[in-house]
Amino acid sequence: MIRPRRSLLFMPGSNARALEKARSLPADGIILDLEDSVAPDAKAMARDQIAKAIAAGGFGKREVLIRVNSLDTPWWVDDVTMAGRARPDGILVPKISTVADLSAIANRLSDINADMSIRVWAMIETARAVLDADKLAAASRDSETRLAGFVFGPNDISRETRIRMQPGRAAMIPMITHCILATRAHGLEILDGPYSDISNIDGFATECAQGRDLGFDGKTLIHPSHIEACNVIFTPPAEEVAEARKIIAAFEKPENASRGAIQLDGRMVERLHADMARRTIAIADAIAAMAH
Repeated sequence: MIRPRRSLLFMPGSNARALEKARSLPADGIILDLEDSVAPDAKAMARDQIAKAIAAGGFGKREVLIRVNSLDTPWWVDDVTMAGRARPDGILVPKISTVADLSAIANRLSDINADMSIRVWAMIETARAVLDADKLAAASRDSETRLAGFVFGPNDISRETRIRMQPGRAAMIPMITHCILATRAHGLEILDGPYSDISNIDGFATECAQGRDLGFDGKTLIHPSHIEACNVIFTPPAEEVAEARKIIAAFEKPENASRGAIQLDGRMVERLHADMARRTIAIADAIAAMAH
């Protein structure tokens, strides 16, 4: 089952109004945050509010993740314990750098007998994580890690590496591509990091389109005003879906059943195009199902 992840919006766990609003926003997913958006003295209160919000439900078909604090903080054990008991769809862990980090999360979830349906998402925010992206992704072969995918974190990577965040992200593209290859090699998903200049909608749309073309499955967001543009950009266009259906229909004709390549509208189409077409249709159908 393909799940749309065009837009995943961060919402501060310490803001009760934001948690309520999250239930009605048109994002594909909501990330209830305990990390950057929550002050140190509000961590415990945010933890309680998030647990209550998930217990109350009402998020509909939206995917619900909890972002915990990183493993170098005093809060992560309590965060993961609460998250494991609250049973969101997933737990997003910042600054994962090693397979040992993934194991620490897995062990804590195992200790509290957390439901195996809870997935783990790793934020790639350090030089070590980028360099070892393949090792991290390969850890998903052990089902105990629960690893579903990566969220690329450009701002933290920029801070650690001194690679400047410039419009167009030219200097970051090799790292982005490296991480995308690692996820695809191991059948995982990957989401782009947020765009910080909230008021620059054109700049945001450009970065969204770039992320889509690079191969990201969607984008994490820090402001509700970005949801609509993000959803549009990561939705397969109607003409692309129509073309995909045409390709599938052509290969399903009895005379093409055993053929590896066929002619369609004057061009050669191969079986690999049919595979790509099936994914396009599956994503489009899943998006349509979200709307109902």
